[in-house]
Amino acid sequence: AALTGGLRFQVSAALREGRVTPTELCQRCLSLIKSTRFLNAYITVAEEAARKQAEESEKRYRRGQPLSVLDGIPVAVKDNFNTAGIETTCASNMLKGYISPYNATVVQKLLDQGAVLLGKTNLDEFAMGSGSTDGVFGPVRNPWSYSRQYKEKSIPKSHSDGAESNWVITGGSSGGSAAAVSSFTCFAALGSDTGGSTRNPAAHCGVVGLKPTYGLISRHGLIPLVNSMDVPGILTRCVDDAAIMLGSLAGHDPKDSTTVQDNFKPFELPNLTDVSKLSIGIPKEYHAPGLSSEILALWSKAADLFKNAGAKVIEVSLPHTCYSIVCYHVLCTAEVASNMARFDGLEYGHRSDMKKSTESMYAATRREGFNDVVRGRILSGNYFLLKQNYENYFIKAQKVRRLIANDFVKVFRSGIDILLTPTTLSDAVPYMEFIKEDNRTRSAQDDILTQAANMAGLPAINVPTALSERGLPVGLQFIGRSFQEKQLLTVAKWFEKQVKFPVIQLEEVKRHDHTVLQHQKSASFS
Repeated sequence: AALTGGLRFQVSAALREGRVTPTELCQRCLSLIKSTRFLNAYITVAEEAARKQAEESEKRYRRGQPLSVLDGIPVAVKDNFNTAGIETTCASNMLKGYISPYNATVVQKLLDQGAVLLGKTNLDEFAMGSGSTDGVFGPVRNPWSYSRQYKEKSIPKSHSDGAESNWVITGGSSGGSAAAVSSFTCFAALGSDTGGSTRNPAAHCGVVGLKPTYGLISRHGLIPLVNSMDVPGILTRCVDDAAIMLGSLAGHDPKDSTTVQDNFKPFELPNLTDVSKLSIGIPKEYHAPGLSSEILALWSKAADLFKNAGAKVIEVSLPHTCYSIVCYHVLCTAEVASNMARFDGLEYGHRSDMKKSTESMYAATRREGFNDVVRGRILSGNYFLLKQNYENYFIKAQKVRRLIANDFVKVFRSGIDILLTPTTLSDAVPYMEFIKEDNRTRSAQDDILTQAANMAGLPAINVPTALSERGLPVGLQFIGRSFQEKQLLTVAKWFEKQVKFPVIQLEEVKRHDHTVLQHQKSASFS
């Protein structure tokens, strides 16, 4: 029961009352990680370190002096956050074997509050992707592929066409973190969100995915993808838990000049009973090409839910949305090209054996260390940054970005409190179908509903809403005003309570563990 409960009222209370100990909780999660290894959610499992942290937490509980609500709570971290003493790979050959000398600020804050770090989760290489399928450790499998809900609705085309070919993706790039939370191997996980990389997998895995306002949480120690859009993301099983995690992580960090200067006061979410004073905006531009009729109907049903409860539901326009994904692609690849320049084989990470010249060593190192996706984005970014292209692409994209941000400002100034949109165009697709299209095409499709919030630096959250006709999770996205996380999460909590999203019913874990592990690289237990 503790494994499926909320942090504050179930799990933390059980720890305080001695109904379960941190070591028991840690052991249960580690056992679940082993029995769900076929999901490939973890790259590294820090078993020994986690046990020690749990033992220290148990001593504090015995003394009656827990550090916080998170003391003794098992958590996981996406493998693009630096962790002292634990390998940080970004799911790339470029950083295989790299162990950071320091913790990312968010990781250190979790440890300082007594959280138990179980390990590092899988992702697309350097967080470039929307499926968690392009890392060197193999794709992440969506836990819902093995749920009773999906199996009852999914009919194999032939006798041999079973779960092993019919499994669906997690979304990305924080798919490992979403799968870890969804499969109960941890209570919360950190992801990163540059264009939707926390909210997208949250929607596909049936969990809550929060992208905070840009600058509210420190990026120090998060290996950068796009500095002007990257935000550490939070994945939990309920909105209340996301608020607890946010309260633990938010605030100024002297090591990150982009964080807010003001102190952040953690908050407990109220139980909203009256929504009559709320104005919910429905952006008409989010009725995007490719949006499934199923999600469109769910979006409409959610709007009606607010309307019937007394809230004002108003159609609004964000006129520059149609340019957003193209603009995002230009800015994203330009910053990627700049950020990836640090991986040259000299100071850390992979170094080629090529000794002909320094230049040839650089080239060989990057050819061997990066996959096609990363190299392609570097190439595109450098093209946009060429002297003859800089004004026409990069500067123009920055100007359009300002127009996109201003669209949101105007809508919120008009009296709208929260925007309600779909998170994804459809439910999760089978892996074999997903890989028919290249990474760039898929990312352009999958980020279309989420990346505008990153361009504007606004807080956004995915709330799991219902199961599709195929028995897979579908989520809706709420976008709030800048630094108004409390209002955003309060509305999300009210909505979560109304929709009553079902708990995943995982089945046949051990059978799949045995058959799949024979063919797949698994998490390394250190």
